[in-house]
Amino acid sequence: MKSFFITSSLLVSLVLLPFAAGAVASAAAAPELLPSDCQKCHSSQIAEIEAAGGQHRDAIGCTDCHQEHPPRGANAIPECSLCHESGGNPHFSSPDCLNCHRPHSPLNIDFARASQVRPACMTCHPNQGQELLNYPSNHSVLDSKECHQQHGQFLTCLECHEPHQDSQSYANCLECHRPHMPLKVAYDNNVPVSFCASCHPGPAVLLSENRTKHHQFNCVYCHKFQHKVIPKCRTCHGQPHFDELHETYPQCIHCHIGPHNLVN
Repeated sequence: MKSFFITSSLLVSLVLLPFAAGAVASAAAAPELLPSDCQKCHSSQIAEIEAAGGQHRDAIGCTDCHQEHPPRGANAIPECSLCHESGGNPHFSSPDCLNCHRPHSPLNIDFARASQVRPACMTCHPNQGQELLNYPSNHSVLDSKECHQQHGQFLTCLECHEPHQDSQSYANCLECHRPHMPLKVAYDNNVPVSFCASCHPGPAVLLSENRTKHHQFNCVYCHKFQHKVIPKCRTCHGQPHFDELHETYPQCIHCHIGPHNLVN
């Protein structure tokens, strides 16, 4: 009886062996997955990468990143560092890539999920970051996404700030202010007196009522290029009087009152 069961088991094994071998061979010879296969279940991701994938579309295929698929493997979602090694670009050392980048449209950068983006921004825009550090202002304490709500986009000054006068445009703001160092006010020789008068009405009124040659000049003619630059009278006038008079009255305003209400 015992020999009967042994013989039966051997027969069953021999019968099933070809099927098992065929299954193993079939698994080993499974065809390579193609993007067209991925399309069957992941059509939205395929559409996204076709529309805005950049190098993720042109340089690699689905299986270069998604090297396995459950249940045959768990390595389905790779780390960005698989390709973007930090040694090649400091930006690749930034944590939480997915806060700004979507893998299937990596250049459509969206800051909505990120709590802070300035450290990552500074890896590509170091000059702007240095300006914020070197010239402290209220802008220096803001995160980059407060002004740049999307990558490559920026708010104009007038979306946060009131103009010095109603007629001013964003282009007028940039004539004196740089966004990353707004308190370092610098300008050319074309800024009209009315712009300066918005913050300095007293001197502007005195100058408008004055009838000397100073009346003919814009503020920036004397206060050249940099806010708060105050020239010496001798810069333009030299030493117009004899030495004894200048020694007795070393300050021109002792006699001429002031540059905006000049008395000759």
